[in-house]
Amino acid sequence: MSAFFARRIALAIGAIMVLGLAARAASAQQEFPPPSGKGRVVVVFSGATGPAHYTTATAEIAKLGYDAVLFDGNAIVGTRGAAVKAFILQAQQEPHALPGKVALVGFSLGGGMALIFGTQLPDLVTVAVAWYPLTNVIRDVPSFSSRLKVPVLLLAGEADAGTRKDPGCCRIETARDIAAGASAHGLPFELVTYPGAQHDFVYGGEHYDARAYADALQRTAAKLKSALGP
Repeated sequence: MSAFFARRIALAIGAIMVLGLAARAASAQQEFPPPSGKGRVVVVFSGATGPAHYTTATAEIAKLGYDAVLFDGNAIVGTRGAAVKAFILQAQQEPHALPGKVALVGFSLGGGMALIFGTQLPDLVTVAVAWYPLTNVIRDVPSFSSRLKVPVLLLAGEADAGTRKDPGCCRIETARDIAAGASAHGLPFELVTYPGAQHDFVYGGEHYDARAYADALQRTAAKLKSALGP
């Protein structure tokens, strides 16, 4: 077999594996319908601790009038972003979903997936809100910052020491570098930081910070309203 055909076969197998992962990921969702019965879609990506850790925050988003659909952020890893698109398409078919672009809200690992992959889907995504997102996988911050195609709100604790498994995952310095790079290119990027707040400051999190959580939730609500309407 020639090297050319061997490479084509390898690429085809890789593509099939990615699509398979994305399909499995898209089937594992939890819908939080809005009080009105139907609403614009907000796709929520959990952190590495799994969806159960983020049901309260997702329910709060649904109370704002959106059809919030929670997915396991772990299922995105290794799909090269294919699962992000699969999640979005799946969420748009939920019984309480109204048509139109979606908003993304991600936490930690899921925040990184929203930031890295979701911001490259302007035809599907209207805004990405990333809470203390994974950023240490971004190798070229200046280049990445110049290629954002979706408005971003990034919410970060200034004392973020990462997770036990990955202490350097979500450094505040990297968040600031991304924000500075986006600003230099005139891209819509808002960074809000919380003095003293650590990683996982969400309600029920290991480092729950009531003030940071309340403000971050309020800012998330304002950003969703601006992007999707009330």
